[in-house]
Amino acid sequence: MLDVCLLGTGGMMPLPYRWLTSLYVRYNGHGILIDCGEGTQIAMNRVGLSPKPIDMICFTHYHADHISGLPGLLLAMGNADRSEPVRMVGPKGLTRVVQSLRVIAPELPFDLEFHEISDAVEDYKLEELKIRTFHVKHNVTCYGYSMSLPRAGKFDVDRARAEDIPQKFWSRLQHGEIIEHEGRTFKPEMVLGPERKGIKLTYTTDTRPTQRICDEAFGSDLFICEGMYGEKEKIEKARQYKHMTMYEAAHLAQKAEVRQMWLTHYSPSLNHPEHYMNAVKKIFPAAKAAVDGESITLGFEED
Repeated sequence: MLDVCLLGTGGMMPLPYRWLTSLYVRYNGHGILIDCGEGTQIAMNRVGLSPKPIDMICFTHYHADHISGLPGLLLAMGNADRSEPVRMVGPKGLTRVVQSLRVIAPELPFDLEFHEISDAVEDYKLEELKIRTFHVKHNVTCYGYSMSLPRAGKFDVDRARAEDIPQKFWSRLQHGEIIEHEGRTFKPEMVLGPERKGIKLTYTTDTRPTQRICDEAFGSDLFICEGMYGEKEKIEKARQYKHMTMYEAAHLAQKAEVRQMWLTHYSPSLNHPEHYMNAVKKIFPAAKAAVDGESITLGFEED
């Protein structure tokens, strides 16, 4: 399962009631952070999350409202006795940008491993969790992220017995291992049914709507998408600055056939995103104006 917490929902500048953009995902004891706007460590504190388990920090792009909280967060991780390396993923320039920010956080008790995105689509893994980054359309190089957790087919006891596979190997086969034993080869497909529906989360912000977003988000259990403007007359401003309105996000969610959508990255002038939701839900009923600290656990479907 994936535990998802949208730490901050603001764009451009923090407000007394809204922190800047950041998403925290927990998976099998690992923490994954996407974006780290100013005040991210305070937002984590407020929802009771520790920075110590963060194994991976991903960035959509390098505008200040998405990365300016990094030095403080790194120091907080060090103060929490983090010692294991932290992997960082982001557009080209990641190493230079982070090392520049580290002028005010030079001493850390852990190493940083940098992975700069160079292609339109790239794939990473954290144990069984697949992390896919895809190019979106902002006024600087920017990427969205999808996380998916596959689920193997159901174990078929009758097939395992018919193949005369020793019971001591069943668990290993169920976990995808290929086993050589006494001149025979046992493979997972010998005992597993068709792959079952897994879990999928997609996050994108600071972008115009694109077909690639629709394709990458397709079938997501949760689609977290920028809805910077609720006022319909601000469509031209969204086009000019390469952002998205709530209604454009809703159309993306509809086309991508996602289960639910959370809106985020609101303009500082958008004091009450919830006031626009009736119109948004006419396009995509399973839409929500997310707030700071919005949380959900995404689990596998019941068989």
